[in-house]
Amino acid sequence: MKNKDFSQLLLKIIEMNHRQRSSLLNALTHLSDDTQVIECIESHFDTNGKCPFCSCAHYHRHGFGSGLQRYRCISCKRTFNALTGTPLARLRHKNKWLNYLRALKESLTVRKAAAQIGVSSKTSFRWRHRFLALISKDHPNVLHGITEADETYLLESHKGSRHLDRKPRKRGGKASRRGISREQVCILVARDRAGCTVDFVTGTGKISASDLKSTLKPVLDTDALLVSDGHTA
Repeated sequence: MKNKDFSQLLLKIIEMNHRQRSSLLNALTHLSDDTQVIECIESHFDTNGKCPFCSCAHYHRHGFGSGLQRYRCISCKRTFNALTGTPLARLRHKNKWLNYLRALKESLTVRKAAAQIGVSSKTSFRWRHRFLALISKDHPNVLHGITEADETYLLESHKGSRHLDRKPRKRGGKASRRGISREQVCILVARDRAGCTVDFVTGTGKISASDLKSTLKPVLDTDALLVSDGHTA
């Protein structure tokens, strides 16, 4: 909204009676999911905004499109919005994104999530991969302060492989050996008190000191206090 239009809007609000102001406040309090999503996207871009084509930090506003502010890069002259170059670019139905994120958090299947938020199963499948692709890139560069780290192990999956060196398992199955073995993949997770989280797949079998040195050490700040269990590594 332009400054002139905004000033005129403020003058109209001043002229409202008590009942009209209460109705306006109630409408602003219960913003639609579409509005919340757009505000979240725009606020994130205002903090970390760069041209997705040339990484130039100098740009100016260039109209609106699909509810989002468009920008024009001063360097390469190309236009873009806050989602250009991200996995969420060109996805429709922004007003249903928050509900779909809740469905992902609840670990609903593709079809159940589609039925719950009112989209097709194809859309649900596409959204799931786009959202997960975006989440996988959302990692902090450095962990600060008190940082806790631990590892977990999952059976290695060869789903889709045409050549197996073992008998196929059904619904997870069990390892043929007791304890931690090369049949299991190690996943290392570290998190500081600010909620910043990083994770690594260190390989199969027990985690080693060299694995920690190559994965965890580069993301720990010099003043970080690492808290872990009594693992030898």
